[in-house]
Amino acid sequence: MSSPLILALDIGTTSTRALLFDAEGRALPDCIAQVANHLQTTADGGATFDANQLLQSVVAVIDQCLVMAGSRAAQIAAVASDTFVSNVMGVSTAGEPVTPVFTYADTRNAPDTEELRNELDEEARTVSHDRTGCLLHTSYLPARFRWLERTHPDWLRGSVYWLSFGEYLYWKLLGQRLASYSVASWTGLLDRHTLTWDETWLARLPVGQEQLSPLGDVDTPLQGLLPPWAERWPALKDVPWLPAIGDGAAANIGSGCDTPQRIALTVGTTGAMRVVLPPAISAVPAGLWLYRVTRDRGLLGGATTEGGNLYAWLRETLQLPPSDQLEKALSEREPAGHGLTVLPFVAGERAPGWKGSARASLVGFTLNTRPIDIVQAALEAVAYRFAIIYGRIKPHLGEGNQQIIASGGGLLRSPAWLQIMADVLDQPIIALAEHELTSRGIALLALEQLGAIDHPSALAAETGQTYLPDAERHQRHRAALAQQVAVYDRLLNQP
Repeated sequence: MSSPLILALDIGTTSTRALLFDAEGRALPDCIAQVANHLQTTADGGATFDANQLLQSVVAVIDQCLVMAGSRAAQIAAVASDTFVSNVMGVSTAGEPVTPVFTYADTRNAPDTEELRNELDEEARTVSHDRTGCLLHTSYLPARFRWLERTHPDWLRGSVYWLSFGEYLYWKLLGQRLASYSVASWTGLLDRHTLTWDETWLARLPVGQEQLSPLGDVDTPLQGLLPPWAERWPALKDVPWLPAIGDGAAANIGSGCDTPQRIALTVGTTGAMRVVLPPAISAVPAGLWLYRVTRDRGLLGGATTEGGNLYAWLRETLQLPPSDQLEKALSEREPAGHGLTVLPFVAGERAPGWKGSARASLVGFTLNTRPIDIVQAALEAVAYRFAIIYGRIKPHLGEGNQQIIASGGGLLRSPAWLQIMADVLDQPIIALAEHELTSRGIALLALEQLGAIDHPSALAAETGQTYLPDAERHQRHRAALAQQVAVYDRLLNQP
């Protein structure tokens, strides 16, 4: 263990965690606390949290982690946090919740999203996308506020401020409201050019700029716990608390992907491809988003609804051999030699087409089709979607070779799938061996702010095997990708 220590708070949809990291970016194995979070869902698409239950979870893991730390708690030099983003809640003047915490997964505002699309012509939608870095989608706040106006005007009237949960947490603990550029960039309401709340959108919505938090960055931390918390956590009362950033941004930093030469490819239940680059690009590529890590670090990429969830469904549904046999069989098969084309949208499409109503399709099925053919076609299909995203990212990466860093249990558990990704993308895929990516990412940003390191990748992430592309297999996949695009156009781009 080396000083200083960083207390990292990782507030996700499945759990809230507190971890201690040392000055080398290593998690202390005996200082990890975790409490499960319980997302409240409804049949009509609701997906919310109770704000005070989340607050209690954060308090509980801090309590536990400090007890585990013992005398080492005196070496904590900063607190850093990340949260699931695109969330919002309304609070009263007294700071009490008026609404639940609405998450990105709450789709009850789908009709309002469509209404906004109809209000704006194609040019206006394109301008809005480039201005905010976000598309019109249920996960962002323009449609969320329209839904509130339509369905819960009493919540709008009763809410003096609208905050993300990270902002609410800091207001409760430190008595100040502050939204990081990172979290604000996930709302769809941040002007990426001026780093101010977007006046054009606010003019269309039932919320004013004065109801949103002041904006800041990780270099403008908050300090000074309110008395009850200062007494409870004396080791933390005077240390800087960096404002919360988005969990996806934190994961990129924790993966060692903090330059345009290192692209993060994550496939867990769902998937994402993200790259950190200078944010002042001329235009946001169609179908992708551009968020922020910090004011001078953009996060360009796209997310998919499909990933390990599709592979898991195939394994549960088809008559497949055990994992080791399946992996061996997949690794020995000819690329795209099954005659199938799959659109892998088992939960609708996100990037790059953003067709939420899209459904998975299997084209070319015959009596000769075997289960392993379907598995191979599905894994290749997911890789093809990432190839489209990568093709739109690549022009913004500049000169030099790129490395694609793979993480996520869905992908890392399948060497065959990793090789498919390398062949499809025509790039080496480096499997990540590092754990605690999001927590590590915010710890590295805190160490950077303290001056302990010059930049996050100064402390290299641990990596494993590298999967090299094969030129002949890549050419076969290019033809199969073109076929997938043609099927997509026939099925989903009909006028």
